[in-house]
Amino acid sequence: MKETAQRIFRNTLAALDISATIEQKLARRGTTIRIHGSTIDLAAFDKILAVAFGKASVPMAEGLGRVLASEYKIEGILVSLSRPPRELPGWKNFIGGHPSPNAESFAAGRVILDRLAQCGERTLIFFLISGGGSAMVEQPLDPAIALDDFRALNSALVTCGAPIGEINAVRKHLSAIKGGRLAAAAPRSMKITFGVSDVPPGQETALASGPTLPDPTTVSDVLRVVDQYGLAAKLPESIRAALRPNALKETPKPGDAAFARSRFALLLGEHELMHAAHHACEAEGYVCVCDDTTSDRPVEKAAGHLLAQLKALESANPGKGVVVLADGELSSPVTGDGIGGRNAAFVLACVEKIAGKKITVLSAGTDGIDGNSEAAGAVADGETAARAKKARLDPKDFQRRSDSHNFFSKLGDAIFTGPTGNNLRDLRILLSGEPRQP
Repeated sequence: MKETAQRIFRNTLAALDISATIEQKLARRGTTIRIHGSTIDLAAFDKILAVAFGKASVPMAEGLGRVLASEYKIEGILVSLSRPPRELPGWKNFIGGHPSPNAESFAAGRVILDRLAQCGERTLIFFLISGGGSAMVEQPLDPAIALDDFRALNSALVTCGAPIGEINAVRKHLSAIKGGRLAAAAPRSMKITFGVSDVPPGQETALASGPTLPDPTTVSDVLRVVDQYGLAAKLPESIRAALRPNALKETPKPGDAAFARSRFALLLGEHELMHAAHHACEAEGYVCVCDDTTSDRPVEKAAGHLLAQLKALESANPGKGVVVLADGELSSPVTGDGIGGRNAAFVLACVEKIAGKKITVLSAGTDGIDGNSEAAGAVADGETAARAKKARLDPKDFQRRSDSHNFFSKLGDAIFTGPTGNNLRDLRILLSGEPRQP
């Protein structure tokens, strides 16, 4: 069943083709493309600029290149986690940092802002945005804030236990990139944003911290988050100074002129991820249901809820193999100096709950990365607790030290995919029983 769960996960990834999707969405005919029912004539523009950043930036850039082909020259700025596997003519490449910005993240931010400042009414700008972009491209509003200060800010935010929306509220108000400020950097240009989303539906302003969308968060939100999670004491002086109420500047809101010629379209998101995963489960012969209610829940509560869902599905389908699918990011505050992320932490929280049962649990990131580990996540079954005991591995001790990756690595149950070139959401797969023949 562990092999089956991993096969479902990998088949799900294989079904999500970013390049093909962007070609389909734009559907170019001659000089025209379509987006959200609107037709845009490429011949009306003197220049085409493309800015791609995030974990899916390379296939998104490749897809746009195929749409425009050799007939339209792209000036591109590409920020990825590694060098593209093949040369993309016309694109300047930066290797951004993740989960914290690096020197090239800052360099890319400067280049992007400088180039956008030169764009006028006859420039068409494509923004190709995906998860991870918050760290991969950055520039502070206050030039006194150095890279190391931003890295300290990021570390404090992602380990404080705040949900992603609250984390992004702080990031947006300190950044010259986030919270609609990229759109504001080229207010007169036509701007098209395509997103590969790792955030819940309806919360696209959280994707890469919403660089081209009106920002719903406010200065008041920032001050509340800083106070609620005791962040001020964990931050360098330059960040504390920038977070003072009289120093914070509000982000662009709905109705701002910067968004008058701006369009946003979702390429891939939760719907596409769950559809592909559901299909992969059915292909294996399982009865499958999807649960989308666990985003932002603590890993322990999410584990209890989803295992209860699995039990109910078993009862409703006696003698059949069943699967509960769930997606989204869970809350997993860091309490130690170990290695791992929220996916392996979720599976670790299930180990003793499923001990001795014919249940398998997998959780992994569709980007191939789980927290500070090299793995995408982990898988466990009803025998994992016994195997751990035999190997003298105490699940609670590893939980306490935030060392979930090493727990599963020692058992051979960490999942490695390498960077996938995608970043939708985390996927959790809970299996029980024997499947019918597909």
